[in-house]
Amino acid sequence: MEINPSQNKRAENYKLLIGGVLPRPIAFITSQGKDGVLNAAPFSFFNVVATDPPMIAVTVMKKPGGIQKDTARNILEQQEFVINVVDEHNVEKVNHTACDYPPEISEVTEAGLTTSPSKVVGVPRIAEARVHFECRLHQHLELGNGPNSDLIIGEIVQIHVDDSLYLGDGKIDTQKLAPIGRLAGTDYVTLGKIISMPRLVYQPKES
Repeated sequence: MEINPSQNKRAENYKLLIGGVLPRPIAFITSQGKDGVLNAAPFSFFNVVATDPPMIAVTVMKKPGGIQKDTARNILEQQEFVINVVDEHNVEKVNHTACDYPPEISEVTEAGLTTSPSKVVGVPRIAEARVHFECRLHQHLELGNGPNSDLIIGEIVQIHVDDSLYLGDGKIDTQKLAPIGRLAGTDYVTLGKIISMPRLVYQPKES
């Protein structure tokens, strides 16, 4: 099958992306509006983009008509947010927050989640998550036709790792964390089988 995305509908390209780029890590983002309402929402167009300083990037798709979602608007207004890592222990409540609540209603309250204060930024963390990245906005780009998405690049200014997960020397116990990844449709994936392969080192042939 050969597919030219320029000849597809937007929904078709979206399905091809989420069905072909996987599993995707999930950024469970807490952000706060200028009215003080705490917003929480999961996004799977998300990854690490730099390490010195550490940065992450997440894409927040706009609503029909080019309307910004609460998360993007809050981050642009307040310049800060928190990434809460999704795992097997909190994924059901995280999924609850994906409901399209109006801005004046906090998804945190509706999902029965609780919060903890952050150390550097003003936005609270989700207590049910065991790894958190406090972020300040580094760069914002509007992408796509319309544009139809907000690319948020955040600089990580504080990291929280539960003591039970931390192995020292910057390492996190992946098995104990039990991270969850996003697939297509309504599907998620657990950690499953781990395959370890050392990186090869080029050895020039002797002449």
